[in-house]
Amino acid sequence: MAKKKVRKKVAKKKTTRKKVVASASKATTKKTSRSRKKTSRSKRVQGAPGDRLQNLASFIATEASRGKDPFLDIPTRALSNVAYSERNRIIEMGDATQRRSFFNLSQAKKFMQTTLVAAGCSELIRQSKTTSIRDLFYHCKHTIEGTKENTFDEQNESDVVIEDLEVALMSLREELGLFAEPKGAMVGPMTIVDQGDVIELSKMGSGGYAIPSIVEEDIIQFRKHAAKFVLLIEKGAVWRRFNEDRFWEKHKCMIVHGGGQPPRGVRRLLWRLNHELNLPVYVLVDNDPWGYYIYSVVKQGSINLAFESPRMAVPDAKFVGMSSFDAEAFDLSREVMIRVTDQDVRRAKEIKRYPWFEKRRHWQKEIDHMLKKGVKLELEALSSKDFSFITETYLPMKLKQGDFLD
Repeated sequence: MAKKKVRKKVAKKKTTRKKVVASASKATTKKTSRSRKKTSRSKRVQGAPGDRLQNLASFIATEASRGKDPFLDIPTRALSNVAYSERNRIIEMGDATQRRSFFNLSQAKKFMQTTLVAAGCSELIRQSKTTSIRDLFYHCKHTIEGTKENTFDEQNESDVVIEDLEVALMSLREELGLFAEPKGAMVGPMTIVDQGDVIELSKMGSGGYAIPSIVEEDIIQFRKHAAKFVLLIEKGAVWRRFNEDRFWEKHKCMIVHGGGQPPRGVRRLLWRLNHELNLPVYVLVDNDPWGYYIYSVVKQGSINLAFESPRMAVPDAKFVGMSSFDAEAFDLSREVMIRVTDQDVRRAKEIKRYPWFEKRRHWQKEIDHMLKKGVKLELEALSSKDFSFITETYLPMKLKQGDFLD
């Protein structure tokens, strides 16, 4: 139902850049208007991430010194507060916020947790250090003096607060000094500089260059390259086949994988390769609802990170496969196909209704064909033809013929 509401609002006002939609909770959600509250928040999120943290701290301290109730306005991270921008071709966050105040008994603990995490991030930036989200959890975890109450009991509490702080400050956690475990790899004809170390990405062996979670310009700089495009491959195992067959060398490209759903570091890197080096991005995933979703996130962005879609989504990314029509086109046997489940059917129908897929006839045809056939295809199904069929025949043919979906 929520998705239908979002879709209707997009249809009514295609030219609206950001749309505020009804909040999930009227009791805690404040619609941000052209008022002093919105202006004050705007001032607090200006400047570098470190400055934003300082502005936030100053605002809270000032409110407290005046005898007022200190508060934080956290943008609502929900489907009800995002909309698809036809103009920018990405998911964007609206202006609805949830107020978190210190004098509200139901919110006091979460307010305290938010300020603790903010203080930890401020300390990291001040010391020019980075740490893991797990490490920050332990840094902020302690028993409040004179009580038996802990600031945090489980890491999932601090993880949620980190995400809240990201949207409140309009800063990625990586900009706040926090990183996640590296997930993903890259190889190809390119030289980069990683924290002062010059790395030749064509000489990284079978494992490739491990993509860090922080890939910003102050960490990684691009040097010379001979790449013509970037190929994002869903699975590490399939990526290894492309690397072993030196597909990147034959076709002058960068091959990247994110171990399934690409993490933020991989998506930010794809964005930089596309925007800074003008390299086209092609996405190679399984032919199933999960593969469609991975492509959707790379191309339009995600709901949780809608506030960062302009720095993560790659609207010009192309889907090169697998397609539901590939079984017939490449004469794949029935034995390598997997029957769709009821969950697959439900998810596929949801994806069909995404605003960015709903009006694209070729995508409707693609998903309908998968549902009609009642089967899904993994990339590994192509190995039934030959181990290197995907690198020597399948993808070269697709690229040559321009056989992809937009």
